[in-house]
Amino acid sequence: MDKDTADIQTSFAHALRRVLLPLVRLMLTRGLHYPAAAEMLKSLYVEVADHEFALDKKRQTDSRVSLLTGVHRKDVKRLRHGPPGAKSAIPPDTSLGSQVIAAWNAHPAYVDEEGVPKPLARFALDGGDQSFEALVKSISTDMHPRALLDEWLRSGIATLNEQSQVCLQADAYIPEEGYTEKMFYFGHDLHDHAAAIAHNLSGGRPPMLERCIHYDGLDADAVNNISKAAVKLGMRALRGVNTRAAEALAATRDTPPARRTRMTFGVYFYHEPQEESLTVPAEQTT
Repeated sequence: MDKDTADIQTSFAHALRRVLLPLVRLMLTRGLHYPAAAEMLKSLYVEVADHEFALDKKRQTDSRVSLLTGVHRKDVKRLRHGPPGAKSAIPPDTSLGSQVIAAWNAHPAYVDEEGVPKPLARFALDGGDQSFEALVKSISTDMHPRALLDEWLRSGIATLNEQSQVCLQADAYIPEEGYTEKMFYFGHDLHDHAAAIAHNLSGGRPPMLERCIHYDGLDADAVNNISKAAVKLGMRALRGVNTRAAEALAATRDTPPARRTRMTFGVYFYHEPQEESLTVPAEQTT
């Protein structure tokens, strides 16, 4: 291995260690110990090598997967030919709730001039098409609007104002108590962010949007104010993209797409106390 390759591998290892640190912290918090995590990682090595690193017109073998991954051939055989692992699926309540909130944030009839969701009458009898009942039924007839509203009122996603109108309190569907829903978005969001970075690092074309700004050495009160501004500006961007995506989805109802494609667009903000030795008083962009 030449020096340039060795330097790249070392940089990659350091970056990967930093990426894994909060995940290991979370795994320990959730009681997922090393043996279980190691078995999961081993199975993923085998799965990715098996499905994405096969040679053209050649049958993938246990021996080749073992060579690619460094996993013992006995384990490769067990993992390749054993029962398939569990697949990730969108929890029904999460899917419906997300779609209702997306429509509420995107449809011109449901937002004001600033793009903020309007309060909606509870029943179609009072508000017609601009009612919570009509909104839910436009997404799905499988769940009764009252059942969804009761859950939203319980979890604080929605409230009722003095006119008994339904007011959306969440700019995005972030469940506070639903373990299944939280775990779905944990896997979905981190996967897509990491996949975009991996695409770019692997020379994928065209490169995917993956940008951030980060500053060191800021005052904690200033960061608190910046955080508030980031929420406001970030939600504006999310609403804009959400509107475009909702319009594109509506267009497929009459004309099925030639190539079905999914997308994710996200915004995040993170801060933590900083060690003095790490202070770099300059803007960094990636």
